[in-house]
Amino acid sequence: MTRHVFQCLDGHACGNPVRLITGPLPFLAGDTMSEKRADFMARFDWIRRSLMFEPRGHDMMSGAMFYPPCDPDADASILFIETSGCLPMCGHGTIGALTMALENGVFTPADRTCVKLDAPAGRIEAEIDWQGDRVAGVRIRNIASYLAVTGLMLDIPGWQAISVDIAYGGNFYAIIEPQPGYGDLDEMSVADILRLSPLIRAAANEAVTLSHPDDPRVQGVSHALWTGRPRDPKAHARNAVFYGARAIDRSPCGTGTSARMAQLAARGELKPGDAFIHESLIGSLFEGKVEAATTVGDHAAIIPSIKGWAIQTGINTIWVDERDPYAGGFTVG
Repeated sequence: MTRHVFQCLDGHACGNPVRLITGPLPFLAGDTMSEKRADFMARFDWIRRSLMFEPRGHDMMSGAMFYPPCDPDADASILFIETSGCLPMCGHGTIGALTMALENGVFTPADRTCVKLDAPAGRIEAEIDWQGDRVAGVRIRNIASYLAVTGLMLDIPGWQAISVDIAYGGNFYAIIEPQPGYGDLDEMSVADILRLSPLIRAAANEAVTLSHPDDPRVQGVSHALWTGRPRDPKAHARNAVFYGARAIDRSPCGTGTSARMAQLAARGELKPGDAFIHESLIGSLFEGKVEAATTVGDHAAIIPSIKGWAIQTGINTIWVDERDPYAGGFTVG
């Protein structure tokens, strides 16, 4: 019988977990990270399940792996794994993985203050705020983000009919804003969010078929984003992002913040140069900014950036023993 041994750095970005797998990493076929992501999902999804699901992970677990760059102009490539799958892009995951990688010398960028990464969703750049030998903050210049659908009416079983917008910020989000029957996040319990979000996601995917204009591999609504009034006076808005089967993001969610800024920009409420401070369910903040206007296919779009921080919590050697009946992990509920 075989025991697979994985070396990991564990941490969190603004409250949401990040597990950086440093080795061994499987060889992935493909010329781009989108192609390599597809190969990983086809041949190596057992690694994701083993390291993200219980008993080695949990509902909120999120991870990343760094690979050599696909484009010689980049410093590295990044692959994202979590309980919900292998994401095209993950903002908090990038902040956390980069913080731990740079502090531990996992790879050495050409410029330690500006790191260029090939992600499945496209090229991203990160400004690194160093304080001595520690990374105090990371600002990600994310991929182009856009509002895809507005005012989509959904009949949610056991609740009510609601209106959602769908926006893309690296993943597709169903955005639920205050409306009759939903006044604010403060009115929702965690149990409410966990119960209703999968129904909203399923209804959205039944109502519309979505794929990214430049990469048809990126398709379907994967997240639900509940909006609300901020509690922190520095923030412009508060949110709770649902993903996977039972996960609520503890961070303000990087791709969710990007999608939200794209929605607000499309409505004329944000313009290039504007800041957008987003508060999470636990009170942590991402500093968002609309960097520029652009287009994605026929959609008006923005280039957003997000700044946050991360802390390493430990070094982890994980065994996946084939004798273990739960070697492939499990979920409950």
